[in-house]
Amino acid sequence: MTATVAIIGRPNVGKSTLFNRLVGKKLALVDDRPGVTRDRREGDASLGHLRFRIIDTAGLEEADKDSLAGRMRAQTETAIAQADVILFMIDARLGLTPMDQPFADLVRRSGKPVILLANKAEGNKGKDGTFEAYALGLGDPVPFSAEHGEGTADLLEALVPFIADEPDEDEDDQAWAEAPAADFDEESDPNKPLRVTIIGRPNAGKSTLVNRMIGEDRLLTGPEAGITRDTISVDWEWRSRPVKLFDTAGMRKRARIEEKLEKLSVADALRAIRFAEVVVVLLDSTIPFEKQDLTLVDLTEREGRSVVIGLNKWDLVADKQGLLAELKEKANHLLAQVRGVQIVPLSGLAGEGIDRLMQAVFASYDVWNRRVSTARINRWLEGVLSAHPPPAVAGRRIKIRYMTQAKARPPTFALFGNQLDHLPVSYTRYLVNNLREAFELPGTPIRLHTRGGDNPYDRNKRK
Repeated sequence: MTATVAIIGRPNVGKSTLFNRLVGKKLALVDDRPGVTRDRREGDASLGHLRFRIIDTAGLEEADKDSLAGRMRAQTETAIAQADVILFMIDARLGLTPMDQPFADLVRRSGKPVILLANKAEGNKGKDGTFEAYALGLGDPVPFSAEHGEGTADLLEALVPFIADEPDEDEDDQAWAEAPAADFDEESDPNKPLRVTIIGRPNAGKSTLVNRMIGEDRLLTGPEAGITRDTISVDWEWRSRPVKLFDTAGMRKRARIEEKLEKLSVADALRAIRFAEVVVVLLDSTIPFEKQDLTLVDLTEREGRSVVIGLNKWDLVADKQGLLAELKEKANHLLAQVRGVQIVPLSGLAGEGIDRLMQAVFASYDVWNRRVSTARINRWLEGVLSAHPPPAVAGRRIKIRYMTQAKARPPTFALFGNQLDHLPVSYTRYLVNNLREAFELPGTPIRLHTRGGDNPYDRNKRK
């Protein structure tokens, strides 16, 4: 079994910076302001020859258990319970504070091995704070700098007694954080988990839904809007099929985003969309299809990801049948670019509709991967051109010769002929709509690229 190491400490001592250094990627959001991290984030870490699971946690604070800070502390205490080793971190530049001692007592009572890290110890400014750390009674402090990487050899030496050597393994699936988009455009490995990203406006119920799906309070939830900041990944199985769920921060209109931290959270969510396979756009069914909801669906379509719309808080709706019919009609009108997108009513709080949602997710994923033979496409094309031939441009007829599917994920088609750069947008839309209907491609982005033939009488091209 891989050992689990939890990073524990007050707010703003550098826990997320250390987490990013150990996993080798900028997965956790980092900012100068305290209290950036709220949910616990996990990743596969390496230090020298050691391989282990690392948990980044929210800063420990004294607070009422029902408050947001209290719920954050409960998440941190869960991480302590799961850990095999605890890295207790202090700020060596500030030295010991009144908050450090009670939290040191907390990790000591856990009975887990504790390594005391005196972070920000680069230069001479952290020496006094490092010496003060002996007063915590947690053994010899390890002077360290998470930002500059100083002291890694000492940290490695401190971890060796508690972590068994393991052979190198492939990198974790969280490589989406820095991987090029092309890596995810190829056919997927059926043994790999389906990557499902859940997005929506703040307070749409994304974290509550994920918690209900996996059957535990893994993510921080509450009545406050904008609790989630980092994009958190969770491994799950639905009917023996592996799934990796990505919970994201709520995204408001761009004009309303002013703070740097919110911009970082939204950028993290956008990256999760870019490297998802299916994106669930979660709507609040009491106020559905706000302008921002439409923007998020459009953004997902432009990224070429498969789309499913979830109508959350469905248990609060009185006329369920009437509203569902109305919303489906609205979707066909407002979201023509993903016509036929699956709309699933559900309640994350009550746990209703999750099976229907996952059935829609996998069905949408199958459509996103669908391939159509060239022979079928050209038989269809012949009938479409006969029924509605392309218009003439400047007295010259646009000639379409044939079409083929270039790739899937999303379905992408190449159209060959002459004068295709003059093909009207309305006629391109006509072809795409007919493709969607003829080959059963509902709700998925469709790409249509034109390929014009060379003019044999163009002297410039002959040269």
